[in-house]
Amino acid sequence: MVENKAYRSIFSPCSTQEQAANFDSYWIFSQRHAGELLEEDKDLTNKREKLNYFQNNPIRSRNPLPNPELFYRNYVKFKDDPQSIDRKTLLLTTIYKFARHEWVGISGAWDIIPSMAEAKTLTDKISRVHLAEEFCHVRFFHEMLKTFHLNKVEWLPLGPVKQKIYKIFPRLPGFLMDTPAFVTELMGMTFYQHLDKLFEEVFADEPEARQRLREILHEIMIDEMAHVGQRRNFIGPNGVRAAKLMLAPLYRAFFRDIPEAKYLFDIEKMIQDGLAFDYSSVSPSLLARSWVPSYCQV
Repeated sequence: MVENKAYRSIFSPCSTQEQAANFDSYWIFSQRHAGELLEEDKDLTNKREKLNYFQNNPIRSRNPLPNPELFYRNYVKFKDDPQSIDRKTLLLTTIYKFARHEWVGISGAWDIIPSMAEAKTLTDKISRVHLAEEFCHVRFFHEMLKTFHLNKVEWLPLGPVKQKIYKIFPRLPGFLMDTPAFVTELMGMTFYQHLDKLFEEVFADEPEARQRLREILHEIMIDEMAHVGQRRNFIGPNGVRAAKLMLAPLYRAFFRDIPEAKYLFDIEKMIQDGLAFDYSSVSPSLLARSWVPSYCQV
């Protein structure tokens, strides 16, 4: 774990005045960091430029997966015994399933959140750009899979019940939606931190491909750590208390839906890291490119 300067917990208290100032600060950051919103494409100019770099300078693993068909057989829904499948394939199916949940969730929210032209408040504008960044993340994840010669991946909807839940969620009033939205962003960040470490072990024999995976992941993490602070900025003291209570059950429920995850990740350690999150575990090079709420800085 990288030691940085001290930070306060992501669950630190803040005043309504601090929240307002941090929304202003985040908006300035996001405009500089993400670039212009390309609303029809659900894209952002700076993110598109970065994806073009990855695509125009492709890196592919030296060897294909031991049995690529195992990936395609299990990447949407696991049909085989995860314990019988190599760790590379398990990790790549986990990445797809995690990103698929994100894609379904943001697709449902995109039609509900006001467009930039219709946005009446700063938080509406922030939310619109946030969703566009998440669509960019799915494109980045797709490029990760192509790094291992997986060129036939399709982004498919979830089952009808889960699809319905994801469509209902963004329609909820803020006092119901904001806290779980914050926890899911925090879950994303802690998952990415654990994923970053696992790349070193699982892809030790593919140094070039591993480096490309980490390069792509770090682009996502820079956004995600800013999203954690941004979503935290939507909730007050009651929301903070509720977030601490719902974090563990939400993490467990989410990863229960990805059966191979328990063979790769220590979910309980991920929960501990979520509850303890304060940005000190993040690389200084990534922090320098991201955004942290003022009340989480010492």
